Amino acid sequence: MDSAAHRRDAAVRAAVTQGVVGPGRPIAGLLDVRGMREAARALKAAFGGPAPALHAFAVKAAPLVPVLRLLAEEGLGCEVASPGELALARAAGVAPGDTVLDSPAKTTAELREALALGVAVNADSREELARLDALVRSAPTASPLGLRVNPQVGGGTIDALSTATATSKFGVALLDEGARDWLVRAYAERPWLTRLHAHTGSQGCPPELLAAGVRATYELAEEINEAVGGRQVRAIDIGGGLPVNFASDEVTPTYREYADLLAATAPGLFDGRYGLVTEFGRSLLAKSGMVLARVEYAKTAGGRRIAVTHAGAQVAVRTVFAPEVWPLRVAAYDAQGRPKTADPLPQDVAGPCCFAGDLVATGRTLPLLEAGDHVALLDTGAYYFSSHYAYNSLPRPGVYGFAADPQGVRFAPVRAPQTLDELVAESGGAHAADLSALR
Repeated sequence: MDSAAHRRDAAVRAAVTQGVVGPGRPIAGLLDVRGMREAARALKAAFGGPAPALHAFAVKAAPLVPVLRLLAEEGLGCEVASPGELALARAAGVAPGDTVLDSPAKTTAELREALALGVAVNADSREELARLDALVRSAPTASPLGLRVNPQVGGGTIDALSTATATSKFGVALLDEGARDWLVRAYAERPWLTRLHAHTGSQGCPPELLAAGVRATYELAEEINEAVGGRQVRAIDIGGGLPVNFASDEVTPTYREYADLLAATAPGLFDGRYGLVTEFGRSLLAKSGMVLARVEYAKTAGGRRIAVTHAGAQVAVRTVFAPEVWPLRVAAYDAQGRPKTADPLPQDVAGPCCFAGDLVATGRTLPLLEAGDHVALLDTGAYYFSSHYAYNSLPRPGVYGFAADPQGVRFAPVRAPQTLDELVAESGGAHAADLSALR
């Protein structure tokens, strides 16, 4: 069971034989506990150095309390971007001092709560900094405070995930006229600003682009500290965003490769003068997750083979609506959960949603899929369990962690499958008659 692929195959077989997936429960998410732990340890090892480092997992990538708890056991904190994500981090037992609040639209109430708890805050704009001014004056806080800058180093191949373009909505635009001087003054006037933050982008952004954003942020920190005549900026939050290889089981780029690139691009970052904060999400969990679903029917239309499964837009919304930038590997298993080995042929893998474009793969070469077989959507450990699409009122599937070893496969619940009663309640069931009462 040493390789991720062997653990995956064993987990699929066990999920079928143990009833985690079956006729009455045709879809589930599975998370490889060993894979998650190994990724967390690889991150910590790559960024070990003379300065302290806080690795704050981006909760939006997997807003699941047991996952946050497991990562906390491995020494990771949480990066949160909403009151809900902060509540999840607290429920997982993550300490406020290991939590970072980022968001472009924080309310005064959110800021006040974070400052009262001692959660670190990165202000996203000049207006938010003015709001922090008033809150810091009104009550002392132990929260580390900083500003997010947009280094404006450009975008990657996915516009929606490129956060350091000239017109990005995030941060203070570093290259805009007068912005750099304003930033230096802002720090000089506020000794309590001790962090500097930037996040250049994520999937679709090459590591070199991310490193360029980090370098620009490091250079600004140096300029600020020189201007104030001391080490006011004591920590640099370099964000996350390391892209994931969705084409194979290979983990590339690795955290070690990225840390080496950063050391070459901004050497002073690792000399011990600055603490580091990271905010990785997708790169920590993507490879450890899969969505496993039954094939309900198989058909042919216009000479095209189509496997109709229970995994579609409701669990893979990005892949369905933007397959060119979010392709997923699909693995084929038989009715007993064993890998299928028949001669492959082109097939569509369709989901259950009632629109023609609900396809997770088109013309994909796979062993012939038949009713009762299973498909696994690979590399879905990040974001695919946080972006449920409620079209057709399809309930959220259950998510289970698994541990595979020579003695067998054990499962632990991470999120229970949504029941129909819960779905009705979420859709206003308690208020069924209230609208009709209005005249």
